[in-house]
Amino acid sequence: MSFLSQNAPESKSNKREEVKKQYRDVEDGEETGSDDDTRGKRRKTEKETEKEKEKLQESELVQMKNLENSLFGSLYSPLTFGKEEEEDGSALFHVDRSAVSQTLDHEDDDDDEQLSDEESGQVVGIRKGEAAWEDEEEKQININIASVNRLRKLRKEENEGLISGSEYIARLRAHHAKLNPGTDWARPDSQIVDGESSDDDDDDTLDGGVDDILRTNEDLVLKTGNKLCAGRLEYSKLVDANAADPSSGPINSVHFHQNAQLLLTAGLDRRLRFFQIDGKRNTKIQSIFLEDCPIRKAAFLPNGSQVIVSGRRKFFYSFDLEKAKFDKIGPLVGREEKSLEQFEVSQDSNTIAFVGNEGYILLVSTKTKELTGTLKMNGSVRSLAFSDDGKQLLSSGGDGQVYVWDLRTMKCLYKGVDEGSTCGTSLCSSLNGALFASGTDRGIVNIYKKSEFVGGKRKPIKTVDNLTSNIDFMKFNHDAQILAIVSTMNKNSIKLVHVPSLTVFSNWPPPNSTMHYPRCLDFSPGSGFMAMGNAAGKVLLYKLHHYQNA
Repeated sequence: MSFLSQNAPESKSNKREEVKKQYRDVEDGEETGSDDDTRGKRRKTEKETEKEKEKLQESELVQMKNLENSLFGSLYSPLTFGKEEEEDGSALFHVDRSAVSQTLDHEDDDDDEQLSDEESGQVVGIRKGEAAWEDEEEKQININIASVNRLRKLRKEENEGLISGSEYIARLRAHHAKLNPGTDWARPDSQIVDGESSDDDDDDTLDGGVDDILRTNEDLVLKTGNKLCAGRLEYSKLVDANAADPSSGPINSVHFHQNAQLLLTAGLDRRLRFFQIDGKRNTKIQSIFLEDCPIRKAAFLPNGSQVIVSGRRKFFYSFDLEKAKFDKIGPLVGREEKSLEQFEVSQDSNTIAFVGNEGYILLVSTKTKELTGTLKMNGSVRSLAFSDDGKQLLSSGGDGQVYVWDLRTMKCLYKGVDEGSTCGTSLCSSLNGALFASGTDRGIVNIYKKSEFVGGKRKPIKTVDNLTSNIDFMKFNHDAQILAIVSTMNKNSIKLVHVPSLTVFSNWPPPNSTMHYPRCLDFSPGSGFMAMGNAAGKVLLYKLHHYQNA
C-alpha cells in the first residue's frame, strides 16, 4: 500500500505531461498540414488560371481569324475554287497557318512569295490609268465620220473622213469629257497626278477663287432684287400721267421731282403742268400758261426748289415753287444768242449750262441768274451733260469730238474723237459719273467709261446701232442699269439698254402698241416709274417691277 501510495502522484503527473505533449504534437502536425494544403491549392489555382487564359487567348485568336476570313477572305493562303475540304466539310474557307510560318522563316523564298516572271511582267506592264485589255480588232476597223451627220463633229480637219476604231473611241471619249466636264473637288484620289496632293489642289483652288474675286469690283453679297436681269423688262402700263389734262401740242419735257410724287410736263402749247403721280388717278395739281414762250425744255433743279423753263427765245424763266412766282431772266449780258432753248442743270443745283452760238457754252448761276463764264469748243455745240456732281461738264457737237471740261479751272481736261461720229447730237452721264453715252446724227450710240476715255482709251465699251435716225434724247436711270435712247423722227423709235450686259431689252418698245413719236423720257428717283412724252400730247406712264421705290 505504501508503494502504491508513494507512486500515485508521480503517475498522474506523468500522464498529464504525456497528454500535453501529445496535444502539442497534434497541434503542430495540424499546423504543418494546413500550410501544405493551402500552398498546394494556390499552385493548382494558378495553373488553372494560366490554362484558362491560354484557352481564352486561343479562342479569341480563332474568333478573330474567323472574323477576318468572313470579312476579307483568307489572308494567309490564296483562295482556290473546285477543291473540297477534306478535314472539315462544314468549313467554307481553310486557313493554312503553315504559310504564315513559312513566310516568316523564309522571306527570300521565290516559290512562295514572288510571282513568276510571266505574271510579274503582266503586272508591271499595266500602268495607272491604262486599260487592262484592248481589242485588237478595233485597230483594224475603219470608220467614215464624214458620212454620218452626227459624227462630223468629231472631225479635226474639214476634209477628214476615215479613221481607225481606236482613234474613233478616243475622240468619242474626248467629246464626252468636253460635254460633261468634271470638277476637281469630285476627283477620286486615284486620278490625282503623281506629286500632286489634295492639299495642293485645295490651295490652288483657293488661290484661283481669291484671284477671281479680286479681278472684279462687284459686290460679293447682293441684296435680293438689286441686279436687273437682262433679256426682258418686267413692266406694267399705267394710266397716262397727264390723263387729267392732256396737252394740245407735242410734249417736249417730262421731269420728276426729287420726292418722286410730283411730275411736270411742258410743251409747245405754252403750258407748264404739275401732276401728283400715284399710277391710278394722277391728279393734276396746277397748270401755268406762258403767253410769250412755247416751251422747248423745262426741268426741276436737283434740290427741288425751282423750275427752269426755256424756249426759242433770248430769255428764260425761273419758277420758284415755294413762292409760286415766275421770274423772267435775260437776255444775258454781253451775249447775242437768239435762243436759249437747250440747257442742262448741274447735280449740285449751282450752275445752268446753255448751248450758245459758234461753239460757246454759257454758264449761269442758279442763285443770281447771271452769266458766270463761258467755254469755247472748236465746232458748234449740240449737246451738254454734267458729271462728277457738277464739277465737270461734257460737250459734243459738229466736230465729232467729246470735250471734258473742269468747271473749277474752266479748262478742257481732255478732248477725244467719238468713234464713228461726224456730228454729236446727244449726251448723257450716269448719276455717279462713271459712264456716259454719246449719240450721233446717224442713230449710233457709244457707251464709254469716263475714266478710260479721259485716260486715252477712245474705244467705247458698247456701240448701240438699233436706231437709224438722229438721236435726240438719252437718259440713264438712277443706278445706271437702264439707258433710254430716243429718236423723234420715227414712230416707236425708242430703245432701252440693259447696261450691265450691254444688251437691248427684247420686249421694248411694247409689241402691238403705238407710242406715236416719242419726244422725251424720264425715270422717277427710285426708277419705279418711267414717263414718256410723245408728239400727240400724251405722257405714257409705266411701272418697272424690278424697282420697289418710286
